[in-house]
Amino acid sequence: MGLKPKLETAFERLLFQSRWLMAPFYVGLAIALFMLMIVFLRELAYYVPQAFAAGHGMSSNDAILAVLSLVDLSLAGNLLLIVMFSGYENFVSKLDLDGETDRPPWMGTVDFSGLKMKLIASIVAISGIQLLKFFMNIGKDGAPVDQAEAMWGVLIHLTFVTSGVLLALMDWLSSKTDKH
Repeated sequence: MGLKPKLETAFERLLFQSRWLMAPFYVGLAIALFMLMIVFLRELAYYVPQAFAAGHGMSSNDAILAVLSLVDLSLAGNLLLIVMFSGYENFVSKLDLDGETDRPPWMGTVDFSGLKMKLIASIVAISGIQLLKFFMNIGKDGAPVDQAEAMWGVLIHLTFVTSGVLLALMDWLSSKTDKH
């Protein structure tokens, strides 16, 4: 047990500092969140006048589809926030927010396993909303049902659900094994 060679120590420090190469990714995700907000506001501006239009306003199905679109965008935004905050804190650096009183309670506590579970849960929710929107549009405007599209939509959603269940099972099993 001697002193580490200087070259090895320098390499390890460089390797450790390379985590900061991830910072631009999180800036990009913040920009993507801004883009998502613009799309959300545009959708909202499109649907609100339709809801208040006299005589030929939105039907209940149209209103539900509009709300589902907005919820879908909101879930995607939440997903971006979870990935940004948790990823940054897990892989780059802790967020030093001295004096910040409205810090969400989950910040700083979501580890990589929790991040995976939140990610797959969000993907399943978004996929479910997309599938529901597809089914609510069946028969609308007299368009025939695209059976292949319906089948693939259901299969993809079930793949996401199955992946989520398997990830949860793997996390549960790994938590039950002895730590090495």
